Amino acid sequence: MADDIPRTLRYTEQHEWVRDDGEVVVVGITAFAQDQLGDVVYVDLPTPGAAVDHGQAFGEVESTKSVSDLYAPVAGEIVERNEELDERPELVNEEPYGAGWLVTMTPTDRAGLDDLMDADGYARFLEG
Repeated sequence: MADDIPRTLRYTEQHEWVRDDGEVVVVGITAFAQDQLGDVVYVDLPTPGAAVDHGQAFGEVESTKSVSDLYAPVAGEIVERNEELDERPELVNEEPYGAGWLVTMTPTDRAGLDDLMDADGYARFLEG
């Protein structure tokens, strides 16, 4: 399982991943999360400019099995939402670490990124 977890990303206990792109961070859900959800049929994401607190629910992913909240990995402002998911929510299943990304955001406190798990920590979390 650990081999399937990208080492360049950070992770939350709610199965979101975060990629630090400098000015912004990109947020998505992990391969484990999309696998547990099943076929994603709808993604509800916030509009750019929305402020979110760390741990706050900021959207939902609806699958054939359930509806799951998305939680902000850090506090910040939503910069962009992946509008491609409006027409093709299945991208979350097909490319969870690529075209299936959810939002980009500007963190208000970049130090919060250091609190997220690295790939090894996430792998241990999944095993626990």
